[in-house]
Amino acid sequence: MPQESPAARAREHPAAHSPTRSPAPSPERSAARSATQPPERRSPGRRPEHRPSPLGETAAEDLVRGICFKTGPPRLLGAELEWLLLDAEDAGRPLPPARLTAAHDAAAALPLRSRFTVEPGGQLELSSPPATSLMGCVGDLRADLTAVRTALRAQGVVLEGRGHDLRRPLRRLLDSPRYDAMESYFDRTGPAGRAMMRASASVQVCVDAGHEEPGPLGHGRRWRLAHLLGAVLVSAFANSPAPSGPYAGWRCSRQGIWSDLDTARALAPPLDDEPREAWTRHALDSAVMCVRSGDPHRPADGPDGAGGAWAVPRDLSFRAWLRGAEPRPPTAADLDYHLTTLFPPIRPRGHLELRMIDAQPGEDGWLVPVAVVHALFDDPEAAETAYRVAKGLADSYGPGPAPRNPLWRSAARHGPRDPELRAAARACFRAAAEALPRLGADTAVRDAVGAFTERFVARGRCPADEAEEAWGSSAASAPPVSAAEREGPRP
Repeated sequence: MPQESPAARAREHPAAHSPTRSPAPSPERSAARSATQPPERRSPGRRPEHRPSPLGETAAEDLVRGICFKTGPPRLLGAELEWLLLDAEDAGRPLPPARLTAAHDAAAALPLRSRFTVEPGGQLELSSPPATSLMGCVGDLRADLTAVRTALRAQGVVLEGRGHDLRRPLRRLLDSPRYDAMESYFDRTGPAGRAMMRASASVQVCVDAGHEEPGPLGHGRRWRLAHLLGAVLVSAFANSPAPSGPYAGWRCSRQGIWSDLDTARALAPPLDDEPREAWTRHALDSAVMCVRSGDPHRPADGPDGAGGAWAVPRDLSFRAWLRGAEPRPPTAADLDYHLTTLFPPIRPRGHLELRMIDAQPGEDGWLVPVAVVHALFDDPEAAETAYRVAKGLADSYGPGPAPRNPLWRSAARHGPRDPELRAAARACFRAAAEALPRLGADTAVRDAVGAFTERFVARGRCPADEAEEAWGSSAASAPPVSAAEREGPRP
C-alpha cells in the first residue's frame, strides 16, 4: 500500500471520537467528501449541475477497504477523555439542564488545544490533537483540563472520572435528529442504548494502524493484539461497578451496557479473518441505524438539523440498502455516516481507536491508560511482550466476537479477580513501565503508572473495588473467580 507523507497522515489521524456525536473530520469523511464536493456555479445556459451518482456495492466495499487501515510507521497518538459533571457541593444530585449548559458554555469559550464537545447526557469530552509523542499528547490534555476545571469551578461544578453515572433520573440534554433517531433505534432492544448515551464515560486511546508488512508493529498483529489485550485493559481499568440492576456486582458495568446495545453493532468482526476484509464485511452487513433527511450528499460531520426527522428503518443492512432497498439510494456520505454508528471495542478509522477503557478516577488518572496503551503498542520491546501475553489469552477469547466472548465477559464481570487476566495485567504493566523511559515519559507520568500498578495491579484490584468499598458493599471481598464462572448467563 502506498505510504503517505507524515503531514497527510497527521491530518487523517484524529484523536478518539465518540459515537454519540458528530465526530471531527476523519479518513472516512475525507473520502466521502472528495466524492461529494458541491459543483462550481454555472452561468445561465450551461449544462445543469451534476450530482454524484448513488453508491454501488463494489464501490462501497472499495471505500471501506481503502480507509479502515492507513498503514505506515507508528508515530501518532491521540486520546479522548469523557467526564461526568457533578455539583461541587452535592455530588449525588443530578445537575439541572441550565447548570449543565452554563458549564458547557464556560468550557467552550476557552482557547483549548483539544476539541471540546458534549455528549447527549451532558458528559464533557476533550479530544486531543494527534501528537507525535506521549508527552505531546499528555501536555495538551493536561493544560486544557487545568483550564476547564478552573472555569467549571467558578460554576460550582467539578469533573468526575467514572465509567457509569449511577445518578437518576437519566436525562438527555441534547436534542437533534441524530440523537432522536439513535434513541429510537436502541429503544427497540432495551435500555442499554439510553444508558450508553446518557450515563457512560470513557478514556479512548488512538494509535496508528501500523506497518503494512508483518512484524511486531504490523497492522495485522496490532489488530489482533488490540482485541486480546483489550480484555486486560477492561479488567485493569474497570471503574464502573453497579450496586443493583442487570450488572450488579460487575467491575465494569459500562462494558456490559455496550455489549447489550443490539445484536451486532457493538461487536468485533471475526478475529482470525484478514482485517480489512473482515471489517468491510462487518460494516456493510451491519444494520442501518438511521437514514438522514435533507441532502443525502452532505458530509457526515455537517449540520444534522435540516430536513426534519430521520427515518429509523427496521432490519435493513447497509448491503441490502446498496442492493436497492428503500427508502432512497445510498450515497458515499451515507456510508461515511453509517461507519460512525458502528461501536466495536476497537474501531479502525485509518488508525485504531481503543474504546473499552472506563473513565478513570482522580485528576490525572486518565494518563495511566494513555501511557500504558502507547507503550504496549508503540515500543517494539513492550509490544513483543504484550503480544506473547495476549497469545496466551486466545483460548479464553474463543471463536466468539468481543465483547461477548468468555474472556471479555469475565473481564467486565470480575476484573482482576480472574487469575488469567490478573497475571496478564502484571506482565503488561511491567513491560510498559520499562518502556516509558524509552518513549520519553516524564517523571510524573512514570510515577503515575507506578502508583497505579502498586495500588491496583500488583494487588489484583481495580478502581471499581475502591469505588465499591466507598459504598460499604460486600461484593468487593468476593472470592476469586474460577474458569467455569467466566461465561455466565447474559443479563
